[in-house]
Amino acid sequence: MRDAPELLERARELTGRSLRQARLITDTTNFMNLELGDVLEVEGRRFVLKGTEYEGRFGLDEQPKYWVKRAVDWEDGSAKILKLEFFEEFDISRGGIKVRCYRSPAKEARILAMVKGNPNFMQGITLRDEAGNLVRVLERIHGGPLDQHLQKLECDHQEYFQRHMRGVLTKLSVALEAIGWLHNQGAHHGDIRRDHLFVDEASGAWPWIDFDYKFEFKQNPYGLDLFGLGNVLTYAVARRDITYHWVRQEYPQAEEKLRPEDFSPVIKNRLMNLKKIYPYLPESLNNVLLHFSNGAAVFYERVEELMAELTPAIAELPQGEEA
Repeated sequence: MRDAPELLERARELTGRSLRQARLITDTTNFMNLELGDVLEVEGRRFVLKGTEYEGRFGLDEQPKYWVKRAVDWEDGSAKILKLEFFEEFDISRGGIKVRCYRSPAKEARILAMVKGNPNFMQGITLRDEAGNLVRVLERIHGGPLDQHLQKLECDHQEYFQRHMRGVLTKLSVALEAIGWLHNQGAHHGDIRRDHLFVDEASGAWPWIDFDYKFEFKQNPYGLDLFGLGNVLTYAVARRDITYHWVRQEYPQAEEKLRPEDFSPVIKNRLMNLKKIYPYLPESLNNVLLHFSNGAAVFYERVEELMAELTPAIAELPQGEEA
């Protein structure tokens, strides 16, 4: 670590803050010690750190992701996200099956290279610091996650169905097919959630972010991705998570109609049979959602199978407006 007057001057300029120091960092191993104004130098490029990224999970308090930093490019002042090396592994349960998950910077680096120039995925490059740590330099997306985008539509669900659902699901279809393309390259996303699908307000694209999870799911190497897509699709149709508790509060007249087979085998209290709440949904669309329910005789194993039934179902929806 070193600091010099020119570092401090440029760091102050790029951060807009009255910094007391600006350290030159070439080893990101101890990412917890990195501070506002530090200048990270990697493979001849410099980035000024502006802070730590936070992640909120579906209404919960935001949690700091200390290995993910907001930054500014030293040369042109453009906004970047820097993901530093952080490893963890844990077990999750999906449909009663224990799945081992890992965080793999190398896996994300491979996918970033694979999806270069593809607007359906976040863009970035991978550099190595002097200690050999992978630093993923990501382009900041000018927008927010899918759920925030949908909540901006100020209307009740029936109006959403009439005016917006077809446009939303048409755009979502492009994102679903992008995951199918990824699978056909022999890769998987690993952590498909609605807050990992962004709406880029500048380009109009809906890119996926965060590819650093990998998992062991021998039954179907793409199974977790498929269940994730089902959850995202169900959220886009309902424009919210429909839980048993929510039904009891908001639609008590529908509670007695609900059966265990109407819910998700993955997230136990999440309703997938949305037609029991929204009877105006076409059978064709609801039948797609039922493939992700406890009552499904057959689950989708490939994105192509999902799209073969979803595409004609979307065509039956009211014309409405573009998403």
